[in-house]
Amino acid sequence: MTFISPQTVNANTHAKEYIVNYWHKRAADFSQLRQRELHSVKAELWQQEICRHLPVEKSLHILDIGCGAGFFTILLSKLQHKVTGIDLTPDMISAAQNLAAQEKTTADFLVMDAENINLPSASFDVIIARNLMWNLPHPAKAYQEWLRLLKKGGLLLNYDAEYAKNHHSTAAAGAHADLAPELLEECHNIYHMLPISCYDRPLWDKQLLQSLGCQNIGLDFAVNSTIYSNNDEFSTAVPMFCVKATKS
Repeated sequence: MTFISPQTVNANTHAKEYIVNYWHKRAADFSQLRQRELHSVKAELWQQEICRHLPVEKSLHILDIGCGAGFFTILLSKLQHKVTGIDLTPDMISAAQNLAAQEKTTADFLVMDAENINLPSASFDVIIARNLMWNLPHPAKAYQEWLRLLKKGGLLLNYDAEYAKNHHSTAAAGAHADLAPELLEECHNIYHMLPISCYDRPLWDKQLLQSLGCQNIGLDFAVNSTIYSNNDEFSTAVPMFCVKATKS
């Protein structure tokens, strides 16, 4: 089997627990990878990529959803923004706190569910995510929740990829090159648990955000060639895209 379809997705009521356990097992190595990324050319490339979307000369209140080990949170904190990072995996939040301390940056980190965020409405100028949505059992609910948290005119930046498509025929590379076979299998199991794995993305994202009343919705497919022009330990075999939208 090389392609996930609705017939091959086996929705699991315990998917979140399975996903948290998967990232718990990856937290230590993942944190080390992100620390190396912070001190690589990728950090500057990501700062340039994100900043081209942001208002200039303004300190912003930013929420990094699914922050993992804190890569985006720390990058944006270094630019003097007030940043909060959330993740459902406690070990990832611990890793992010440790990494932020090592990098001498100030940020808030909280254990929270991306689909049910216990923070006040209209409290953020920017919401950003990277490689998160493919992990979510209820992505439409997540988008609704994210928009609730944005101020009017606030900016949403969602960087993701269709990792599940053709994953059986795609060789593990970059960030997955050294992943233990049993963890790679667990990653593939997650693909088969989640309906988003067979969505036509990012077209699905665009259509949903339109239905939710967003403005200035854009899809950027150049981010992958900009950031990952060279194959290295941070890259993936699947092209990344950016979904950008403004809350009306």
